[in-house]
Parts: sequence; C-alpha cells; structure tokens
Amino acid sequence: MPPVVRALRGATTIDVDEKDHLFERVIALLEALFERNGIRHDDLISVLFTATDDIHSAFPAEAARKFGLGDVPLICARELDVEGGTPRCIRVLIHLYTDRSRGELHHVYLEGARHLRDDLPA
Repeated sequence: MPPVVRALRGATTIDVDEKDHLFERVIALLEALFERNGIRHDDLISVLFTATDDIHSAFPAEAARKFGLGDVPLICARELDVEGGTPRCIRVLIHLYTDRSRGELHHVYLEGARHLRDDLPA
C-alpha cells in the first residue's frame, strides 16, 4: 500500500507541574509512539498537543523540540475543562504519512491516562 495520511493518538499525565517532569513524560510518550509505530522523522506532517488547565510549567511542544522535532509544525492548545476529566493530562495527535492501515497503528496511553482509551489493544 502506498503511504497515506493517518493520525495517531496518545496521552500521558504528569504527577507535578514542573518543567523537567513534563519534558520527561512527553518525551517518554513520543518515544513509545515512535517505537510502537515505526515512525521516522520524515513521516511526520504535524503534531498537536493539548494540556489540561492545571498545567502551567511548560508547553508540551518544548519537550517535542528537545526530542528532535524542532522542524516539524507543532502546536499546543487547552483541553476542554470537563468535570471529572483526567487532571494534569497531556494529549497528542500526530499527523503522519504511513503505509500502515488504521488497524495497524498503535495509539499509546501512559501513566494516569491509560484508562482514557481502554477500548484499544495494548
């Protein structure tokens, strides 16, 4: 199958709102997404991060730049403030070119975000 545009999802949480901790968790999420899906840097189109209202220490895109994605279009936004939502949560949506089918992509949910998509295979 020739490469097509697909989207890949993931999320993680932070225990404390501190820049170094946020960087550690976002980089771990990106590493897991890249490893589980065989993503190469040149596959990337763009990356969208959202963060809940209780995160103020850093932009998740800063961690992505540290991870080596400085030349990829990155953007951060606020997650909806929904009652009962997962606190200190960072979500990611990666747009990429891939020859994998939707069913072959592995979305990654780490730390306190594991429960967000328990319908997906591990």
